[in-house]
Amino acid sequence: MHVVIMGCGRVGSTLARSLETRGHTAAVIDQNPDAFRRLGPGFSGATVTGVGFDRNVMIQAGIESASAFAAVSSGDNSNIISARVAREQFGIETVVARIYDPRRAEVYERLGVPTVATVTWAADQVLRRLLPEDSEPLYRDPSGSVRVDQMVVPKAWVGQTVLSIQDATHARVAFLTRLGKGMIPDRNTIVQEGDLLNLFLLDDQVDEVRAAMAAGPEED
Repeated sequence: MHVVIMGCGRVGSTLARSLETRGHTAAVIDQNPDAFRRLGPGFSGATVTGVGFDRNVMIQAGIESASAFAAVSSGDNSNIISARVAREQFGIETVVARIYDPRRAEVYERLGVPTVATVTWAADQVLRRLLPEDSEPLYRDPSGSVRVDQMVVPKAWVGQTVLSIQDATHARVAFLTRLGKGMIPDRNTIVQEGDLLNLFLLDDQVDEVRAAMAAGPEED
């Protein structure tokens, strides 16, 4: 497929090269022609100098035949404007915008533009390594209301079904890792000792879910 990328910084250039190594084509837009040096001599895609949300610039980059558009420049406003132009004026369904300000991410998601809130993601990853284990989630959605928590299955739950865990915690077992291999369980999957559970839950459920997991299943 063909992907148009606005922004040839570290993220944009890495993204363009990664797409090419996977057999796709990419065109990169940037206002600074010197930025294209980051692509390296092996890049075979198009480079277009100009403003990323300018219709003519987008057309030069092949937006009319593109399957996806990524706005990854250093400016939140430019990213969201260009993402909306790609979607609303050129009909590109797969559009992603990089957003630095986490307060804006939820707003843009509501506008129908998926965002990657890099500051929030980076801060969460650092926190997970600084703070005690299990104090920070594995993932938090841009709105901050849904999270993924990861935990080794407590001994009390070994031999129980995924359904029994979900009923007790009101969380969802999205996937689990067993002996180093990921798997997607169904409701009747029996959890085993050493399983690493990945639970989807609401942020205000954390205490409730942890208490239920620590308490173990109710006796019949």
